[in-house]
Amino acid sequence: MSMDKEKKVFDINEEVKKLPNQPGVYIMHNEKDEIIYVGKAINLKNRVRQYFQTSRLRTSKIEKMILNIKWFEYIITDSELEALVLESNLIKEHSPRYNTMLKDDKGYPFIRVTVEEKFPRIMKVHQVKRDKAKYFGPYTSGTAVNDIIELLRKVYKIKTCNRNLPRDIGKERPCLYYEINQCSGPCQGYISTEEYGKNISEIVSFLNGNYKELQKQMEEKMKKAAEELEFEKAAEYRDLLTSISHVGGKQRITNLDTEDRDIIASAVDKAEAVVAIFFVRNGKLLGREHFHMSGVEDISESEMLSTFIKQYYNGTPYIPKQILAECEIDELDLLEEWLTIRRGYKVNIVTPKKGDKYKLISLAKENAKMVLEKDLEKIKRNEARTQGAAREIAQLLEIEKADRIEAFDISNTSGFQGVASLVVFENGKPKRNDYRKFKLRTVTGPDDYKSMEEVLTRRFTDEKFNIYPDVIMMDGGKGQVNIALKVLEQLKINIVVCGMVKDDNHRT
Repeated sequence: MSMDKEKKVFDINEEVKKLPNQPGVYIMHNEKDEIIYVGKAINLKNRVRQYFQTSRLRTSKIEKMILNIKWFEYIITDSELEALVLESNLIKEHSPRYNTMLKDDKGYPFIRVTVEEKFPRIMKVHQVKRDKAKYFGPYTSGTAVNDIIELLRKVYKIKTCNRNLPRDIGKERPCLYYEINQCSGPCQGYISTEEYGKNISEIVSFLNGNYKELQKQMEEKMKKAAEELEFEKAAEYRDLLTSISHVGGKQRITNLDTEDRDIIASAVDKAEAVVAIFFVRNGKLLGREHFHMSGVEDISESEMLSTFIKQYYNGTPYIPKQILAECEIDELDLLEEWLTIRRGYKVNIVTPKKGDKYKLISLAKENAKMVLEKDLEKIKRNEARTQGAAREIAQLLEIEKADRIEAFDISNTSGFQGVASLVVFENGKPKRNDYRKFKLRTVTGPDDYKSMEEVLTRRFTDEKFNIYPDVIMMDGGKGQVNIALKVLEQLKINIVVCGMVKDDNHRT
């Protein structure tokens, strides 16, 4: 890895010559040491050199990025596949400005049936482990998962505790679930492993989509209870029947085979895009989800979907056997190899041109268009409130940009215990991880000027702060502004400073 971080002596042209002809990941930094782009290459020298060749035709986005590159570093890997994995992890960790980014960070629940136990349990989990349990999902709604589990526990009276059975049978009293008739009491030996196992088999059948059989059983039990004038029990079966219809009705049957697959399609509008993904499990359409992506200007749909696949499947715990995509995907062989390694056996990415699979692609694309049209106005309003507000501040201050704003304030408790606060906005949004409180060390009593001088000096000499703002805002007038300018001059730092003064009506 190249680790030369002295920006003043970093000669890009010389460093490009030193790059190896090996696979790896390159990391571009700006003058504030921010990571602005992460990429992978099968040959680092050839790939990185392309950015600095004046004869090459480049998109406007790449041109802007190149103007902001002050230095770069690289990490050598053994293969392009290893570079792909490292690239995905670094993009997820740093969210570089010029990378195409998956903006949503959603997790999906699964239902786990612990069939390896003598008396199995059913539970909601968010991670698929390589164990002997059976997993069903992913489901797009946590509420739906809770409803299914609650229904199955009521119908089959499955245990919820983690007692080690049959070892601990009879050692403790039965729990509340047994008392309210929602557990069959295996901890007391009230049900055999064979009968309990039969219930688990029916649960697995239900989770595979065969809910008609359970529906038929509940109808028969309801009729029998009504005939025997046990109306409360009949009402209980009626409620369970309603729950079965509700849960089962959500599992839409497709005309495809019983393989698990995801269907991916997109809609694009300038720099914004929505990717829709449908989840088909055991031939049933369980649901759909959509994701927003930023930084998609000047890139092809194929490259965007390739980026989506890398970022999405790097985070989701379940990868299906087949992925249907609306267009041919960049780096298809490499992505299939990576997904196969992550899943444990072969994964195919297919682009259907006709038939039922193509119809599902069309349906996913229509959903993506619908979501994008619906959210576009919301996106524009949010941008006006955030990035638009930052641009407006930059115009008012007659500066190029106000991407990062830091604001300082001093507070005193009865004249003692002085504390200073720092709040930070990036691209018009609060960056709460960068907020700070400073307990004053050198100032006693209510001296705001000396307090602010101490705080600003500490902030701009602390190595933990590796980034400077475009604008400093002071809670006060000329006096506070002059203190800030004095500190910046002493430290030889050039940053715009403005004061925020309130009028008689306490308006800033």
